[in-house]
Amino acid sequence: MNPHVPDIAQLKELGLPAPVSYAPQTWGWWVLLAVLVLAALLIGVRRYGQWRRDQYRRDALVRLAQLRERSDDLNALRELPELLKRVALSMPTHKSTRWNANPVGAALGREDWQAFLQRHCKKPLPADLSEQLAQLAYAPDDALRALPAPQRLALFDTCQHWVERHHVAA
Repeated sequence: MNPHVPDIAQLKELGLPAPVSYAPQTWGWWVLLAVLVLAALLIGVRRYGQWRRDQYRRDALVRLAQLRERSDDLNALRELPELLKRVALSMPTHKSTRWNANPVGAALGREDWQAFLQRHCKKPLPADLSEQLAQLAYAPDDALRALPAPQRLALFDTCQHWVERHHVAA
């Protein structure tokens, strides 16, 4: 054999390189990470604020579900117009009009109330919704007992739709 051929016993193990850091090496990545964290924080704060502002909506939907369970009870029907009015009064207003008089006071009549409800809902509402709500609030008990069950449920559905989807100025 050739005496110049190295023997396996003469081989040395190579040293490993330094471990690679997971931290970015340039400042641009740190800036991008800071921007992303700040954006996530701002989105979280806005969503939390929206969740807090919508508390009145969640409370109204719970009350509406309780009233729906007792849809045969006249008191439950009589509470529907009051519930919608309370929701309308609880709606947060635009920052520029926050200290102005709320346009949803007791002074809104049937046509104005209907216009207000329709203005804050994207889906068309029944044209006589305000009249139906006024009937629920002021009609004698016999007139309410005469309402057919499908019409009662339709009123509950319309009120639920409006409470869930009414638009509030940001």
